[in-house]
Amino acid sequence: VFWLEVLCNGRRHTVAKRYSEFQALHKRIKKTCKVPDFPPRRVPHWMPKVLEQRRQGLELYIQGVLYHNEELPQEVLDFLKVRRYQQDRNASSAPVPTSPSPRSSTVRPPSQRPVVGFCTDPYMQPPVIALLPDAVLGGVLQGLYLAPRHPPNRAAPQVPAQR
Repeated sequence: VFWLEVLCNGRRHTVAKRYSEFQALHKRIKKTCKVPDFPPRRVPHWMPKVLEQRRQGLELYIQGVLYHNEELPQEVLDFLKVRRYQQDRNASSAPVPTSPSPRSSTVRPPSQRPVVGFCTDPYMQPPVIALLPDAVLGGVLQGLYLAPRHPPNRAAPQVPAQR
């Protein structure tokens, strides 16, 4: 399962999708809009390196669909769980949502196309060699995963010697 983080009009939500759902979306939209090449299915799918390559491929695919299409098809919006807004051409240029809320007087459409990001697992990727160490990350990881040998501000207890 891949978790997609969708940011649309200042609102963020997460969507869980399987590889097969991405593949089904590709089959539905490839004839109606511009789509990049779909990442191939590789086996064995349980290996961390293969999973990370698949994640990156799916991320590039969705980003490509969003980038190359001015008007996104309803299938893509449904896949990302983003509501479609319709433009009322007879009235003013104020947008009207497809399912208007009685409480809201004016609802603005998304100010930009939805941006999708995939959450990465830091333990599946090889460490990036940087010129300077990340002191904050190192301190947090050390504080979380390395148990102190003795409590702070106390001397370590002495073990009596056995005779």
